Amino acid sequence: MNNKNIFFKKKTKVTLSEIKKLLFINDNDKTIINDIKDLRSAKKNDISFYNSHRYLDLLKNCKASFIITNKKYKNKVQNYSKAIVVENVLKSVALVTSLFYPDSLNDTIDLNLAAPKIKSFNKVFFGKNTLIGENVKIGSKSMIGHNTIIESNVVIGSNCIIGNNVLIKNSIIGNNVRILDSAIIGKKGFGFFPNNNKNYRYPHIGIVVIEDNVEIGCNNTIDRGSLSNTVIGKNTFIDNQVHIAHNVNIGKNCIITAQVGFAGSSSVGEKVLIGGQAGISGHLKVGNNVQIGGGSGVIKNIPDNSKVMGYPAKDIRKFIKENK
Repeated sequence: MNNKNIFFKKKTKVTLSEIKKLLFINDNDKTIINDIKDLRSAKKNDISFYNSHRYLDLLKNCKASFIITNKKYKNKVQNYSKAIVVENVLKSVALVTSLFYPDSLNDTIDLNLAAPKIKSFNKVFFGKNTLIGENVKIGSKSMIGHNTIIESNVVIGSNCIIGNNVLIKNSIIGNNVRILDSAIIGKKGFGFFPNNNKNYRYPHIGIVVIEDNVEIGCNNTIDRGSLSNTVIGKNTFIDNQVHIAHNVNIGKNCIITAQVGFAGSSSVGEKVLIGGQAGISGHLKVGNNVQIGGGSGVIKNIPDNSKVMGYPAKDIRKFIKENK
């Protein structure tokens, strides 16, 4: 996928001195910084951030010229890049992201919506009261339901069925995807910092990527990413009333049943089965071929080929033995 952000306009010619001034650091370095990226996708002349040892492997391979961090990780970061030391890493990243993407905190209504011009779409069926933004692309033989809104720059593949009362924004959707009624895809994530009497909102410039042959159930909410993207892998089926937070990455061929919740930046492998009303805490990794029982609370990483249940989720044999 093209690295250019098609949903948020980026400010160009941002200098390192501008960034440091924003972070209350005096420096007259006029080096041009291209963008702010996560550790995985950052390139030369980008800036990124590091605030947890769990991302050490990503740090080792990161190509960013500068990395925002704190005193605790300064020496570690300097082994791989130039460190910019701040007191609060996430708040600093939010400020820098807002500098690059001034409109990123806005999640307002797309005012460029209009009834679709049928001639602009090849063999696409539109229901009544459908509204389409500017530069929307929809593949042939797709169907868009009644009262559905597809905001500007969204891409939808071929042979897709988008249900009634669906809202899609900041998203790229593959082929043969089914999104059922009243789903909301691509809204901003729930990220903020408490600051005295006011909460400071964290900007979200990532998108939602839904790969081929995915089914999204009714009343699902899938948040777009903050710096990285929220991704749903090929052939994954998601039941009704599931919430998927920002930066979540769900692998291929997963089955996720009703009312499951994923906190931000959690990662799920391939061929994972998750029972109803389970909860996955943030920044965790669930391996491949994992089964998670209904109502479970996952609060630590789950290795490949595990079967877990309970709160906190534990090996299912241990759970059954303890609850005879």
